[in-house]
Amino acid sequence: MRGRRSVRVAEGGYLRELLQSGVLRTSPLIAAFERIDRAAFIPASVRDAAALNIPLPIGHAQTISQPWTVAFMLEALQPQPGDAVLDVGSGSGWATALLADLVGPRGHVYAIERIPALRAFGERNVLRAGLRNVTFATGDGSRGWPAAAPFQRIHVAAAAPRAVPEPLKEQLAVGGRLIIPVGEWTQTLVLVTRKDPEQFTERRYPDFQFVPLVSDHESSPA
Repeated sequence: MRGRRSVRVAEGGYLRELLQSGVLRTSPLIAAFERIDRAAFIPASVRDAAALNIPLPIGHAQTISQPWTVAFMLEALQPQPGDAVLDVGSGSGWATALLADLVGPRGHVYAIERIPALRAFGERNVLRAGLRNVTFATGDGSRGWPAAAPFQRIHVAAAAPRAVPEPLKEQLAVGGRLIIPVGEWTQTLVLVTRKDPEQFTERRYPDFQFVPLVSDHESSPA
């Protein structure tokens, strides 16, 4: 899961690079990036590279996203205090933790990861960060989490091959936002806004690369 740039950040770590580039610009998100330490969400074998603005391996042929990409997606998503958020492809739990910090104790994050060992890794990391407003499940994220819907925000960190999955659009609250990469080899980030029960609008941002969103035909979380 990587974005458009893979560069070594200036002294002071990736946060300085994100601020200087302008991709990270809103006060709540800047504060969340300052509070949630990326190094606590990656394996010890790559922890020395935690301050670099690059994706890093977390096992099981998966990666933790480049900070630039995470900042871009969350700035577009703009989670608000009190929101219910669906996080698909939660991986190591770093973006999950950022979302949980942003929605605060009145909000809640529902995190789905299809690889059981990664789900357990991410859940441990989020708990160690002191965040208690997250519920984790193992399952097929393309089906969403119907029992917890509707969601004010949906964040998807894996690429749908052809189109935004309809179950995710159906579970988006009116006025809510969904961001997801779409495409097979390189992806376009699609920001979906639900204007009313029947109307959706989209904005598209090309030239990203993510691991695929795999529909494994497991039951979605109850």
